[in-house]
Order: sequence, then structure tokens, then C-alpha cells
Amino acid sequence: MTPSVLVLAESPAGAVSGPTKEAFGVARTLAGPDGSVAAVTTGGPAAAQALASFGPRDIWVADIPTESTTSGAVAALAARAAQESASAIVLVGGTTFGRDVVGRLAVRWGAAAATGVTEVTRTDSGELRVRRPVFGGRATETRTLLGPRAVIALRPHAFGAASEIVGTPAMHLLDRSVIPANEVAARRVSLASADGASGPPLPDATIVVSGGRGLRTAANFSLIEDLARSLGAAVGASRAVTDAGWRPPSLQVGQTGRAVSPQLYIAVGISGAIQHLVGMISSRTIVAINTDPSAPIFKVADYGIVGDALTLVPALTQEIRKVRGLS
Repeated sequence: MTPSVLVLAESPAGAVSGPTKEAFGVARTLAGPDGSVAAVTTGGPAAAQALASFGPRDIWVADIPTESTTSGAVAALAARAAQESASAIVLVGGTTFGRDVVGRLAVRWGAAAATGVTEVTRTDSGELRVRRPVFGGRATETRTLLGPRAVIALRPHAFGAASEIVGTPAMHLLDRSVIPANEVAARRVSLASADGASGPPLPDATIVVSGGRGLRTAANFSLIEDLARSLGAAVGASRAVTDAGWRPPSLQVGQTGRAVSPQLYIAVGISGAIQHLVGMISSRTIVAINTDPSAPIFKVADYGIVGDALTLVPALTQEIRKVRGLS
């Protein structure tokens, strides 16, 4: 029988995150007809109930206080769930949470690890083969994960979300005593959202609208926010914008900021320096608006518009609002 595939779930406020839904889809494929899918959550009964809709046969549940939800504590609980579910693979969304946990879990569980994965398959001999972008997206590598165990962080939006399935999984309580004493001693004393724009979180958004120095002034950046609201998108910014203090560093996309991989990325007034491209090159579709026809951003864009953003963006926003029936 094929070993179980375990999904390490993110369930903020009792809801299943988008990257976790994508992980369930990959887990079903890897498990195949002879295997099974399991899940583990530290969000308590409410989170477990939400996960039940995505077809796991078993769910391992821990309910730990927010201040105790350190990456080490989660890794310890996930390792125990992997052991008890006889899993050979653990999948997690490649969010900030997932990237923080995956290394600790791999060490604790004695497993191979890969992050930023955009494709995962089994070889004829049963080994796992993964593909992922490297060198800021300018190349793609293929690796075979050796050994009986693997922990894989999947790049958000690289896979389709799993459909919901009616089922009644078995629930198993995880004892918090498996968390090492040094991790129990580590306490998160506060958690606050970074200052930024309204809309979906930047790393998880399916549409991102980013503005750069081509907007000329801080006041003109409001055009980016208006366009983002019309699309239900997250707002991003180039390093030049955040360095100038127009918008907070939490919105910066690039090598020294956030890496995003949305279905649609709109770059407005951004020239396309390599440090910015590193953070958004894996976007499914890239649209660029810039006055300079030789700007590097056009070399990676799927669609490009040469023109003044101060004229084009308001017109585009108005047309989108009209089509979507927004007042």
C-alpha cells in the first residue's frame, strides 16, 4: 500500500488557506488510488472541521495557544502526526509559515526537503522528483529527493486548489507534551499586521498591482490603490517607492522584499531592475505599463503598454469598474 501523504495545514480563524487547498490537490495526486491523505492542524477543532471538507481520511489535531505557535512547536507536532499516520511525504504551502516550519520539520523527522516547488512527480522507481525556480527565476532546476521521507513546500498559486469532498475523517488528538521544553519556553509575545494597503495579503494574492518611481510623486500612488481595489487585488511597490517613504516596506516586492507569484501581476511605472524581477518573475501573467519602450520590464512582460501611467491607470480603473458593475 502507498504510504499516506500528510498535509500540514494553515487554518487562520478556522478557515482553510488557499495554499493549503492547493496542497490537498497535490496530496491526492501523489497518494493515488492505493494511498490516503491525512492532515495535521494546530488550530483546534474548528480548523479540523474546516479541513474535513477536503477529503483527508485522518486529521491530527492540536489546540495550542497563539503565543506557543512557534515554528519549532509546530514542527514537533507535525513530526508526531507524520509518524502516527505512517506518512512518507509532508506537504505544506510555501507561505511565510510554511517556509519557517519546513526546515525544522525535515531535520526533526529525518527527511529530504525542498521549497518553492512548482511541480512534483514520482519517478518509475517511486522516488519524488521536484522542479522549482532558482537564481531569481532565471533558471529552473529538477531534483530527485532521495530517502524514504520528504517535506515539500509548494509555491503558492503554482497548483490548482482541491475541490471539496464529502466525508467524515477520523479525528486524532495530538498531545502537546511532544513539544520540546525549549520550544515551550519560547513564547510569542505579540503579533501585529504590518502597515500596508487594504485588500488581500500580498504573498497570497491572486492579483497584484505594483507601482514604481514612474508615478513621480507619493500622491500619485493612490492611482495604484484605486486600480487594485477595482480588481480585488493586493498592492505592491518597488524598492524605489519604499525607500522614498511613499509606502511602507511591507509592500515591497523584490529580492529584499516579498516574493509573489500571482495569476496576474501589473507593474506600473516600474523599470524592471533585477532585484524587483526576482520577486515577481514567477507570476503567471505579467502586464507592464511604462513610458520607456526599452525598459527591462517589457522583456519579461506578457503584455506591455507604452504610455503615461497617470493617464492610462485612471482610464483602466474606470473601465474595470464599469465592466464589474462597481459604483
